[in-house]
Amino acid sequence: MNPIVKKLGCCIFSKKSGKNAFKAIGSFRELSNHYCLPETHKLLQDTCRKFSDEQLKPIAAKIDKEHLFPKEQIKQIGNLGLFGLTVPENEGGVGLDNLAYVTAMEEISKGCASCATIMSVHCSLYLSAVQNFGNDNQKKKFLYPFTTGDRVGCFALSEPGNGSDAVAASTTAKLSGDSWILNGTKAWVTNGHEAEAAVVFAATDKSKKHKGISCFLVPMPSPGLSLGKKEEKLGIRGSSTCNLIFEDCLIPKENLLGQTGEGFKIAMMTLDSGRIGIAAQALGISQAALDCAINYASQRKAFGSRILNLQAIQLKLAEMELRLESARLLTYKAAKLRDRGERFTKEVSLAKLAASEAATFVSHQAMQILGGMGYITDMPAERHYRDSRITEIYAGTAEIQKLIITENLIKEYGLQDL
Repeated sequence: MNPIVKKLGCCIFSKKSGKNAFKAIGSFRELSNHYCLPETHKLLQDTCRKFSDEQLKPIAAKIDKEHLFPKEQIKQIGNLGLFGLTVPENEGGVGLDNLAYVTAMEEISKGCASCATIMSVHCSLYLSAVQNFGNDNQKKKFLYPFTTGDRVGCFALSEPGNGSDAVAASTTAKLSGDSWILNGTKAWVTNGHEAEAAVVFAATDKSKKHKGISCFLVPMPSPGLSLGKKEEKLGIRGSSTCNLIFEDCLIPKENLLGQTGEGFKIAMMTLDSGRIGIAAQALGISQAALDCAINYASQRKAFGSRILNLQAIQLKLAEMELRLESARLLTYKAAKLRDRGERFTKEVSLAKLAASEAATFVSHQAMQILGGMGYITDMPAERHYRDSRITEIYAGTAEIQKLIITENLIKEYGLQDL
């Protein structure tokens, strides 16, 4: 057991104490996935579930309806230590593993998918890139201050014209004296309006294709960097999504992350990390939708009985649970492989694909079970349905995940040279 665990029961990580302190806050019902988690992770799960139930669920509808950035809730998530969950303690974090991150992410997403998106992009993409490729000076400036919830970061890879084709980046970076000059536009940047730093990918030598992409750490605001409008979105409305527009934006030479030409490698490795977060987020949305459906079916009466007793409803619930549990186990497997330092690219694509498709299926079926009540905003079912759709799109679409899975299968069977 991790030495920071003091006792059985529910615990809270405290960033303010300067160490990983815990407070007992009682016990809660076990979920079906409790059995396959280590004790530390069960405690973390209970903590996050209580926080999510008490602090996030009550305000999730308001955040969605009014498109509010949940600043106070994000700060509370930071106070729990969740922003630095996988960051080593000597770098300002808690020092737990990716399985712990998945566990926490699912519970946060159950309460508010917008909060989970903000957390996922910040932790899985921004912090992961800086943690894995930053030098000591870069970490002091762009990592340590971003583990408390006071600041969030963003990740700028996609562009209006390239989508999943990262090699086709039109944003450029040219070295001039002691500065890099960035020009171009990055699209669909989550956290863009609130971020205080960005991981940005730009072409430093287009003739080298993927080997000509480099990665940069850009403070926000910076001269020459402007923000596009906040995009109107189907779901995940509490997080901002916008363009980052670079017009002769100067950043210090030392803000190059990794080496020149390593940007594509950094992007691909970081996206693998990001897919773990999105898979866990999709699990949370699925679980919230299933909980909503079961709660409603246990109370709604038709034909002289609760609809939970109807075979048609029971068949739906069984299929929803099957897809959710299957995706959960795939996500746990991917997290554990990464924690062991093993290759996990195929497994995380399997997890992201299964979890995102489960989220859209389960939330859709939840609306069917609720009928007309599922279509109105008084119930959370329609919000779960809207929030689920993006999980099949960002961090690589479902189609891209299938290509990655097949590419790895071909290699495993030794057929890549045919």
